[in-house]
Amino acid sequence: MVGLSGGVDSAVAALLLREAGWQVQGLFLSNWEDDDDAYCTAAQDFQDARAVAAELGIPLHRASFAAEYRKRVFGYFLREHRAGRTPNPDVLCNREIKFGVALAWARRLGASHFATGHYARLTTTPDGTALCKARDRGKDQSYFLHAVPRDRLARTLMPLGELEKSAVRERARGAGLAVFDKPDSTGICFIGERPFREFLARYLERTPGPIESPEGERLGTHEGLAFYTLGQRSGLHIGGRPGRAQQPWYVAAKDTARNALIVVQGHDHALLSSSALATGPWHWLSTARAAASRCTVKVRYRQNDQPALLEPRADGTMRIVFEQPQRAVTPGQYAVAYEGERCLGGAVIESVTPLVRERAAA
Repeated sequence: MVGLSGGVDSAVAALLLREAGWQVQGLFLSNWEDDDDAYCTAAQDFQDARAVAAELGIPLHRASFAAEYRKRVFGYFLREHRAGRTPNPDVLCNREIKFGVALAWARRLGASHFATGHYARLTTTPDGTALCKARDRGKDQSYFLHAVPRDRLARTLMPLGELEKSAVRERARGAGLAVFDKPDSTGICFIGERPFREFLARYLERTPGPIESPEGERLGTHEGLAFYTLGQRSGLHIGGRPGRAQQPWYVAAKDTARNALIVVQGHDHALLSSSALATGPWHWLSTARAAASRCTVKVRYRQNDQPALLEPRADGTMRIVFEQPQRAVTPGQYAVAYEGERCLGGAVIESVTPLVRERAAA
């Protein structure tokens, strides 16, 4: 069963599996239901998926897990924003929906494997299935897949892992698939790209408060801490200030107790840097390690691998110490560890160690 989204990646995944001799069927998921939503592309995506299935000569199923998505993904997304954190719903979407209820649904229909158009590689190792980076490092999606349990990955196929994106589009064009030049989807998983602050305001109350400098100078008024993320530059509406350098302002911290947004000037201001972070419960995709070990870590998608030391804690959480300070490490996002090409696992970032605090202590 191939998850057909109506895009070129899943279409080529189905094409490659059919050519490899698999008996292939398609599954289209429509998990965001809002009749008044002008930004939702599900209707057109379904028509594109139907056209792909017809061209490939495979059956196409359609299922909605909207209730599960609202409860397991979107509900968490809103709770985290209310708490002043910045969640990454794509990670939960993969774990709970695509490789959760959708995979289980496909298995009930008799499918031996669930396949997707993700850019990642799955390999077999002595300790089980390993998740590895895609050959196309610019499209690699292993960061978003790190929370999927290994037993589910063992029943999954990702045939695009060895291909460059350009080759995927060329295969689609050569096979006569009309989606060969369809733009990549962006934005929130199943919800799509839209004006984010306006979308969030439909579900969260605006709670204005002060925008302040680290010294306590009031610089403006924010709309609610939920609508901002660390390192953000746009949408602050501060402008120039008498006696200050003409540099842009960036969000450096959120003081939830006072409902205050703390901002600094300059992209590389010290208050934007962290030397270490602490995570929630760590999800391992390799043999769990009790001792500290060196690896590389990403704290956001598309970030280059950063050398770091993993320090497992007795309660299953992790402390990560970086060799070089990291900018705008954000609670609510994910820290994901790698050993070469292999993804070791990851967890939600709970707190950070500001670089300036360490300097002051030194």
